[in-house]
Amino acid sequence: MTVTEFVDSKSKQLCFYLKAFWNEGLPVEELELFFWDCMEEWGQVDCTLTQPYTEKERVFWHVLHQIHYWNDDKLKNDQILIDELTHCVSFLENAGKCPIDCVGIRP
Repeated sequence: MTVTEFVDSKSKQLCFYLKAFWNEGLPVEELELFFWDCMEEWGQVDCTLTQPYTEKERVFWHVLHQIHYWNDDKLKNDQILIDELTHCVSFLENAGKCPIDCVGIRP
């Protein structure tokens, strides 16, 4: 699997999981399981240290880090964080512009 294939596939899932979490349909533990599944699958991706990032990949890693870093209360109730992540999700779903402040990096 290539980096682009991984990011395209996992971005769709990430957006689905995060929106389901915000809509009270998904427990935070499922977000955490998704994070760890991504980390495990990332180990199977064909990637070199010199391979450049795409904007989509940077935003993907940024959002993935955020859902792992913040607790469920912050993810549900911090309007600044929610606005930032909503903007990122919109971009990942090809419905918005790339956020300029996302600096996600590969694990």
